[in-house]
Amino acid sequence: MADAKTLKTKLASGEFDARLKEVYLSDKAVEDQKERDAAIIDEFVKLFGDNDSIELFSAPGRTEVGGNHTDHNHGKVLAASVDLDTVAAAAKRDDGIIVEKSFKFDALEVDITDLEVHTEEFGKSSGLIRGMCAGFKEHGYNIGGFNAASMSRVLSGSGLSSSAAYEVLIGTILNHLYNDGKVSPVEVAKIAQYAENKYFGKPCGLLDQTASSVGSFITIDFKDPAQPIINKVDFDFASCGHALCIIDTGGNHADLTDDYAAVRGEMEKAAAVFGKSVLREVDEDEFMRNISLVREKVNDRAVLRAMHFYGENRRAEAEVKALEDGDFEKFKELVTESGRSSYMYNQNVFTSKDVEHQSVSVALAMCEYLLKGKGAWRVHGGGFAGTIQAFVPHDMLDEFCEKMESVFSKGSCYVLSVRPFGGIKLF
Repeated sequence: MADAKTLKTKLASGEFDARLKEVYLSDKAVEDQKERDAAIIDEFVKLFGDNDSIELFSAPGRTEVGGNHTDHNHGKVLAASVDLDTVAAAAKRDDGIIVEKSFKFDALEVDITDLEVHTEEFGKSSGLIRGMCAGFKEHGYNIGGFNAASMSRVLSGSGLSSSAAYEVLIGTILNHLYNDGKVSPVEVAKIAQYAENKYFGKPCGLLDQTASSVGSFITIDFKDPAQPIINKVDFDFASCGHALCIIDTGGNHADLTDDYAAVRGEMEKAAAVFGKSVLREVDEDEFMRNISLVREKVNDRAVLRAMHFYGENRRAEAEVKALEDGDFEKFKELVTESGRSSYMYNQNVFTSKDVEHQSVSVALAMCEYLLKGKGAWRVHGGGFAGTIQAFVPHDMLDEFCEKMESVFSKGSCYVLSVRPFGGIKLF
């Protein structure tokens, strides 16, 4: 911690370069981040005045890599943090007030002496701040006021989970300002899930928050959703010679709630044929022996979606093994298989309510045309519209992005990397 002038002098002199290189990976990214950090410090001073105990914090967005639509039936998921993050300059205040100002948004002021749920804050960042503080306190951790100026590069609506990054950022600030950094990343993630569910009014799983808080590749087994098994996967993405691309295909997100709900609902109806509530509780061999019964009791699409669930669970495990073995070629095969299963069996690439518009389908077809035998591609997140994910060899990256953007729009191909850190104090 230091005052603004000292921090900016150290930034300019290169004193923080090694730390920033660990987090942001490339020399170009470090120089860009130094300018960004200096701008955030300037914004803090503009809003709150100088302070001799300013610190900078960061929390990343996340991408789902394997386990598409399996978490809600207690399956296995592989996810990773990405190098788009939310960064804040923050310093303590002693009056029980948190003031947070994000670039291009109005300042939020939250009195954390009141930790009751405010329904008028559902869907608002102030609810997340209050919820994070309530969660910290309920778990026996310290809380207190602070001023913060933040800037986010986690793309809203991209499937990279900007809300989870924000929650983890607030938790990381509380962790370091008031708890000496002793709250584990998994605990921060669980508190973030609690905040989003109870204080933001949005039911969510633990995937997004855990990937942001823990960082790098992580695997989560939701067999017991109250106590999910979370493991970090040891793999150096920077050494694999590929970029992670998220392509925004546009498409219309309106009126897809029924489509999303039907995926989960049909899987659960298939499980109910066997007297179970979710597919994870149904043995795959027993299911396969009774497909005709599921067709009769539910429908054919439920059969296909259940088959996707079982295959995707195995693939998530196999993807982890491939990464741990350093076999990136095998990993890419599995990623593409995952995407094919989502398309053929889970059927969450376009909505049956609007078959004439299939932007995700077109993007996947383009990826196969451009990357077959060299890269990997799949639908990203919930599907039906929005984004796809591709792993692209570095020597093909420029042409790939150019071709994809010629079909969709300028700037629709986001080039990312897997970040080796989750929510952290930068300096």
